[in-house]
Amino acid sequence: MQPLQLSSGDVTADRRADYARMLGEGGDFAAAAELMEQALELSPCWAAGWFQLGEYRLKANDRDGAAKAYRQVMALDPADVFAASLKLAIIGAGEMPQQPPSRYVEALFDEYADRFETSLIEKLDYRVPKLLASMIFAHLGPQRNFSRVVDLGCGTGLMGVELAGNASALEGFDLSSAMLAKAAEKGIYSLLGEADLSCDADSCGLFGERKRARADLVTAADVLMYLGNLSGVFSLARELLAPGGHFAFSVERHAGPQGFALAHSLRYQHSRAYVEGCLGENGFLPMASEETVIRKDGGKPVSGMLFIAARSS
Repeated sequence: MQPLQLSSGDVTADRRADYARMLGEGGDFAAAAELMEQALELSPCWAAGWFQLGEYRLKANDRDGAAKAYRQVMALDPADVFAASLKLAIIGAGEMPQQPPSRYVEALFDEYADRFETSLIEKLDYRVPKLLASMIFAHLGPQRNFSRVVDLGCGTGLMGVELAGNASALEGFDLSSAMLAKAAEKGIYSLLGEADLSCDADSCGLFGERKRARADLVTAADVLMYLGNLSGVFSLARELLAPGGHFAFSVERHAGPQGFALAHSLRYQHSRAYVEGCLGENGFLPMASEETVIRKDGGKPVSGMLFIAARSS
């Protein structure tokens, strides 16, 4: 999301913000911050402008000033669509949230939907769906047919494409309506719906009139890095699975010995010990895991882990 795409509603403030953007693109972040301050004097309730001021101040090495700007964003936008809470955590000015703001994740992928597959596959060498599908068939059988697969965080349907030929029914859920619209174009899902994986079973959108314990495979490809504490989503996966069903997913790897951390990308990274402990606490038996490169970010490989776990009886 580019905050300056959102107008302040004041022509003069917008013009000054445009000049600030040009200065920022030229590397003069201190001068860009000064112009944004002038714009915000004219439009003090402009949350997107305050966020951009925080970005300029941060790049100008003014962390205290950046923190003040991000806190103002949160005061103006309690839903935190700009993820100011995550930015505060990254710069050491706030506690790390257990989960990102749902409105931030939703808006991020709504805006990203049209170029999602091109960016991931052609530019970032994204391979998780193929790698995870290969792992599923290697461990559960190359000819395995599933009665019902639930694809959590289905996005545009890249994971679904890998599994559709081996699923009698394929459900996909995502927080982003724009992503779901792209997934629908593939014509492979028997059901698509909106769901928030940071919520509990009663309010997440996965159940309602739909049965629990209805799937024999649940997948979450490149989804859990947008969640910090995984206990809630692992509990949802268990609720979806029939006894003996399997859960296959990926995470970005945290190099620390345990726990999870928020990266500068604003994605969460999880340690092996944390993931396996959380699986056990939620009634899963880890079956297999692999460490691999899951994509590139800024031209550098991003290390991840793939897991398959079985729901205990």
